[in-house]
Amino acid sequence: MDYLKTVVPSQLIAERGSNLVVINPGSANIRIGLAQHDTPLNIPHCIARRTSQVPKRNVVDQMLNSQVTTSQHVERERAYDVIASLMKIPFLDEEVANNSFPRKMGRVDAFNQQNSRKDVAFSWTNVYEKEPMPSTALESSSSMNHGIIKESMGQHRNTDIKELNSSERKFREFICGEEALRVSPTEPYCIHRPIRRGHLNISQHYPMQQVLEDLYAIWDWILTEKLHIPRSERNLYSAILVLPESFDNREIKEMLSIVLRDLRFASAVVHQEGLAAVFGNGLSTACVVNMGAQVTSVICVEDGVALPNTEKTLPFGGEVQILDISRCLLWTQRHHQTWPQIRTDILTKAMDLLMLNRIKESYCEIKEGEIDAVAVVHSYEDGMPPGSHKTRLIALNVPPMGLFYPKLLVPDVYPPPPRSWFNDYEDMLEDTWHTDFPRRSDISDNFYPGINVGLPMWESYPVLTTKPKKEEKIGLAEAVTSSILSTGRIDLQRKLFCSIQLIGGVALTGGLIPAVEERVLHAIPSNEAIDMVEVLQSRTNPTYVSWKGGAVLGILDFGRDAWIHREDWIRNGIHIGSGRKYKDSYFLQAQAMCYINS
Repeated sequence: MDYLKTVVPSQLIAERGSNLVVINPGSANIRIGLAQHDTPLNIPHCIARRTSQVPKRNVVDQMLNSQVTTSQHVERERAYDVIASLMKIPFLDEEVANNSFPRKMGRVDAFNQQNSRKDVAFSWTNVYEKEPMPSTALESSSSMNHGIIKESMGQHRNTDIKELNSSERKFREFICGEEALRVSPTEPYCIHRPIRRGHLNISQHYPMQQVLEDLYAIWDWILTEKLHIPRSERNLYSAILVLPESFDNREIKEMLSIVLRDLRFASAVVHQEGLAAVFGNGLSTACVVNMGAQVTSVICVEDGVALPNTEKTLPFGGEVQILDISRCLLWTQRHHQTWPQIRTDILTKAMDLLMLNRIKESYCEIKEGEIDAVAVVHSYEDGMPPGSHKTRLIALNVPPMGLFYPKLLVPDVYPPPPRSWFNDYEDMLEDTWHTDFPRRSDISDNFYPGINVGLPMWESYPVLTTKPKKEEKIGLAEAVTSSILSTGRIDLQRKLFCSIQLIGGVALTGGLIPAVEERVLHAIPSNEAIDMVEVLQSRTNPTYVSWKGGAVLGILDFGRDAWIHREDWIRNGIHIGSGRKYKDSYFLQAQAMCYINS
């Protein structure tokens, strides 16, 4: 500790950050990188696996229309009109004929897209393995100059490809990241998302074994292809898992097994996302509002310690697979007839998901008045080049207001994951890590070198029955107010109401900060002695702040009791030393502030 009080932060980074990999897995994206880096890689957390059958529309996906009942339609329209009144824009059923913009839309294939990345179309992923260079092309071109060689090789290769049938061309076994989202629905691939809504995406159609194998495949691919850390060298590295508070204890155990046993890291430590976010901004006390792609959560941190009773989980985010902003954007435009007459299907075409998210990030904001913008919408038809459709989108300030009025958003397309799998409900915020779990005698030491095959290695562990986490069907302002007031101390409440920290991708929405301040203030009961609300400006990108905080914690906390070594985990299961977790993290927080401010 004396060394930590005197060492220069840059020296700590040089000494410890080069062999620490920080992994912050989310429902839609995974943020991963070396602790010494300023920013992590931000990669879609999905994998497309080759299948022997052409994928068909899943029967669960077809429940989209049937799940939205008449009463829910009415509630959504009422919520829209409430927001319209607040934003001073026309109501949902008002005629827009008097507006100054035309509602005609046309395909603009020649539209100039060079000056705006947000208008550039995505391209379909090449699902085939790279073809080796044809030897005949090289032989026939040996006597030609460089330009003729290039032309001849290109023509010969194109001819060869046309002549090859599908059985002779080798499909890639799996495709990860954004490339997976850009695979055409006509190709023999099925897209898997191993994490959804802050939990492992286990269901009747997606068993635990496949979920864990997909997690391993994605993480191993990133480490090898993106961070250039081969498996043979991973025993020289340690991993920091920065996990959302929504994960149950068994999910955390399985992820630790992937990191230590399958990916072969020398050691690992787990930090909770909300606490890491506070450290990432050099704070000690804050109310952390994490607005991710599929889940919004709220938790309060006091003097570097998360308060379990303040946790709130809201079932909406910025993505398009649940109660979300992007799908609300699409619904609004279609209702006002501003969306082109194209087949936009977010359930079967992940390219449409990418397009909607880009439009949302580029144009949606919270501001009074009529917010509209000229945008290029793309159509992605099977086997066809992308089509460009220039149109004017309206009411762009309505979708993000769904954070405060959840009834504006539509119900979840997919059913929630079964909870019966999670037999032990203890979580990261409870002191249960020191429990002495016996090692299963029926599993030999030689079991561990390969991929996690999902065997029930945890089934013999005792079940600690605490209540599972529940999602709150309330707006963001009410959730923040309820979380802070649950601390029960007026001095701490006042401090937290003036120390609200917004993190996650949705936190980048324009106008969100003043909207949160105003609506949280109005949500505080009149009998509470609170008269001021303030959202703190983030010192780093809100999307990466938890990852950055995990890096800070890992650098400062390296070698302490919370770290789990690979040999201990494989032979003894949970082995966390003295069981200390965040009780002694106050001193780390002081170092974090020194590191951030340097």
